[in-house]
Amino acid sequence: MFCVFWRFLGIDKTMAIIVRPAVPVQTSRRALVLWLLAVAVCVFIMVIVGAVTRLTESGLSMVEWRPLIGAVPPLSAADWQNEFDLYRQTPEFQKKNSWMEIGDFKRIYFWEWFHRLWGRMIGIIFALPLLYFWLRGRIPPGYGLPMLGLLALGGAQGFMGWYMVQSGLVDIPAVSHYRLAAHLALAFLIFSLLIFMALKISAAARTPSRPLFFHALAGLVMLVVTITWGAFVAGKDAGLIYNEFPRMGAGFMPPDMWHLDPPWLNIFEHIPSIQFVHRWLGVSTGLVIFALGFHALRLHALRGGLPDVRAYMAASLLALVQVGLGIATLLSGVNIVLAALHQATALLLLGALVVCLYKSAPQRRKS
Repeated sequence: MFCVFWRFLGIDKTMAIIVRPAVPVQTSRRALVLWLLAVAVCVFIMVIVGAVTRLTESGLSMVEWRPLIGAVPPLSAADWQNEFDLYRQTPEFQKKNSWMEIGDFKRIYFWEWFHRLWGRMIGIIFALPLLYFWLRGRIPPGYGLPMLGLLALGGAQGFMGWYMVQSGLVDIPAVSHYRLAAHLALAFLIFSLLIFMALKISAAARTPSRPLFFHALAGLVMLVVTITWGAFVAGKDAGLIYNEFPRMGAGFMPPDMWHLDPPWLNIFEHIPSIQFVHRWLGVSTGLVIFALGFHALRLHALRGGLPDVRAYMAASLLALVQVGLGIATLLSGVNIVLAALHQATALLLLGALVVCLYKSAPQRRKS
């Protein structure tokens, strides 16, 4: 899947490394690129599974954190009853789901268990090949510490996931939206670094352009902020109100926009305000990134120095799709399929911008 995405983005040299017979050094790099792309695919799937876990309100079904033995699901009726009894002691069961029987519990338990299992699998898929490449001396010079940094980030992601879940097991039957945002941001960061490292190792072709680089950088910064507020929306269930667009009630701004005091707290804590900020951040970010492709086409027409604009056009197309999915998700009252696609497209858009930044990065001046 990512090989096709790579060619769509115009990274032909990366594709050549993957498919062309190679000398030993190229073979090592080809294996490294394939491995990093495979891990990126796993992270992509993980983000979708995480979205479904959240949308089905399954995230608080597993009360205990057992990093080593937790991969094995309950295997007997007694095991299931024990897990259900633990869940019945949580605020979520007592305040929201007291109607549940054990059959209902099994359905939500599955998604959280699978989410954690997939996270463990990603750790193994990354760590074991890394050890192999390291022992065989196939890690290129300068990449050892970044690889270990990625491994550490993966461990931090697992811890952050449990830290997030803990926030919903105390008094309020919902996780902290700040911790949810941090958990999601770590996943997006890991995905971006995997893509960037694969590009670097493959030595994919670049066409430096300072205007395009700073345009893509602005889009990336805006996208990161938009994704953060999207996590706030998810954590606060802010998509379940004002299911209309572009208005919010009688106007474009919710009537209780500045309900909290001090006023600035509203954009972080007040549900209507969080949705308002996210929807217009999303539209603004979409417009900025949508313009990136036309910026690349214009420079190509004027200078003829940008032979490949596919990555920039891909980012523009994904930005348009992402805004459309965001509006559709809102109008549907947060349909699970649309909401999961909205999150998945955000990740693809982020990956496309990473490619754009790599391709357009200005060359460093030699001292």
